[in-house]
Amino acid sequence: MHPRLQLDGITKRYPAVVANDEVSLTVMPGEIHAVLGENGAGKSTLMKAIYGAVRPDAGTIHWNGVPIDVRSPAEARTHGISMVFQHFSLFDSLTVAENVLLGLDRSVSLAAVTEGIRDKAGEYGLEIDPRRPVHTLSVGERQRVEIVRALLTDPRLLILDEPTSVLTPQAVERLFVTLRQLASTGCSILYISHKLDEIRALCHRCTVLRAGRVAGVVDPAVQTNAELSRLMIGAEPPRVEHRPRTPGALALRVDALSLPARDAHGVALEAVSLDVHAGEIVGVAGVSGNGQAELLAALSGEDPRAAASAVQLQGRGVGRASPAARRRLGLHFVPEERLGRGAVPSLSLAQNVLLTRADARTLGRAGWISHARFEAIARAVIARFGVKAGGPGAPAASLSGGNLQKFIVGREVDADPKVLVVAQPTWGVDVGAAAQIRAELLALRDAGCALLVVSEELDELFEITDRLHVIARGRLSPSIETARATVEQVGVWMSGLWPAAGETADAH
Repeated sequence: MHPRLQLDGITKRYPAVVANDEVSLTVMPGEIHAVLGENGAGKSTLMKAIYGAVRPDAGTIHWNGVPIDVRSPAEARTHGISMVFQHFSLFDSLTVAENVLLGLDRSVSLAAVTEGIRDKAGEYGLEIDPRRPVHTLSVGERQRVEIVRALLTDPRLLILDEPTSVLTPQAVERLFVTLRQLASTGCSILYISHKLDEIRALCHRCTVLRAGRVAGVVDPAVQTNAELSRLMIGAEPPRVEHRPRTPGALALRVDALSLPARDAHGVALEAVSLDVHAGEIVGVAGVSGNGQAELLAALSGEDPRAAASAVQLQGRGVGRASPAARRRLGLHFVPEERLGRGAVPSLSLAQNVLLTRADARTLGRAGWISHARFEAIARAVIARFGVKAGGPGAPAASLSGGNLQKFIVGREVDADPKVLVVAQPTWGVDVGAAAQIRAELLALRDAGCALLVVSEELDELFEITDRLHVIARGRLSPSIETARATVEQVGVWMSGLWPAAGETADAH
C-alpha cells in the first residue's frame, strides 16, 4: 500500500531563516499523524507547503505514490487535501455560509451549503449559525467555521492546527471519536497541537521538528510528556509553581454588569459580577462565543456603554472611560486576536510597543516619541520571553503565531500593570513558552498585580488561578476555589448548569 502522503527533503528558506531544512515525513491512509515542535520550528511552513500555500525551494511531494506539484490551495483541494489554518482565512463582511461556499464547487447552491454546515456542525458538536456575518464571531467561533469548511470537502488528508482550543472537555472527546471514525474510512489526518496529552491519546505516530529539522519520529502512545518535551525543545519545560497567597485590596470589580448585544448575533451580558484582588489570579472558563468577547470589551474600554459603577478600578467607576483612561489607572489588556488587535501586522515590533505603552518610558521630553526608548523595550521583551524575531525592527506579521503571542504578553507584563486582563494567554504557543508565560503571570500576581485570565484551556486555568468562574450564554457562575474544582464539574458548568451561590461554589 502506497503512503497517502510522502515528503522527501522539503526545504524552504526565507531571508532571515531556514524554516524547513530537508524535512521528510510519511503519512499512511487512515493514519492520525501528529506534527510537534516549538514555536518557529517550521510546522506551519511545512503544512503550507503540503497545501500549496507556499512553494518549497527543494524536495518532493508524493500523493498516493505519485509525485505531485501542489501550486495552490485550490489544486490541493482537487487532490483531497484540506487544511484548517492557525490564522484564519475568512472574509469578515461575508456570512459563514458564504465563506464556506467560496471554497467549494461552484455548482453547489448557498442553500445546500447552509444545510450542510448545520448537519456537519451538529455531527461534530461545533455549534455555528451559517447566517452570521464572520465579523460578529469570536476567534474560537471562527475556528469552528474553518473546521466545518474543511470537513465539508470530504478530505482524504485533513490538516488540523490546534483544533481543540475552542472546545469543552466533553466536546474534545466527541471530536476525537469523530476523527477516529474519519480515519477508519481511510482519511489521513495531520494533527498539530501543543497539548501533549491529546497527541498521546489520539495519534498513531508523531514527527517532531526542532529548528526546521526532523528531531525524531515516535509512537506517542509509548512516550511520556517529558520525553516528547525533550525531543521538541531539548529539555523538559520548567515547572510552574503555584503557591497559596493571601489576596490584598480589591483592585477590579464588575458589579451586576448587564449589556444588550451590540448586534443581532452578539451575546448579551446578564448581571455579571466578579471581584479580583491584588495578588490574585481569577480565571474565566467557557466555550468560545458565550460572552467572553463582550465581557472583555466592557473591561478594556472598547465598549463604553456600561454604567460607570458597573466596572470599577481601584474603587473608581470606569464603565464609561476610554481604554487610555483605564491604562492610566493601571489596567493593561491582552486581546485574544493577535494580528489586527494585539498588534498591527505591518508595523515593527518596536512600533507596536507604542500601541499600549505611550508612557514615561517611551516618550521623551514634552511628549515627543523616543524611538530609542521603545526599541529598547522591544529588545528587552524579545530577550526576556525568547521571541524568535529579526530584532525590534521585524514586522509583527513576520512572526509565527506563538512568537507574536509571547511578544504581546511580554509587552503588557513589562508595563508593570496594577490590573492585567488577559485573553487566551498561551493560545498556540509551545509547552516551553506556555510554562514561561504562566510563570510570568504568577510572578506578577506574587508582586501584587490583580489578574483576570479568560481562557478556554482548562489545564491552564487549573494550573495558575486561585479562583474560577464559568461563563455561559452571557451569565457568570459563582466563583469556586480552583483547588476544590474538577475538570468534570467545570465542563458541566460550561453548559450553564451551575448551582446557586452558596450551595457548592464559593461566591465572591
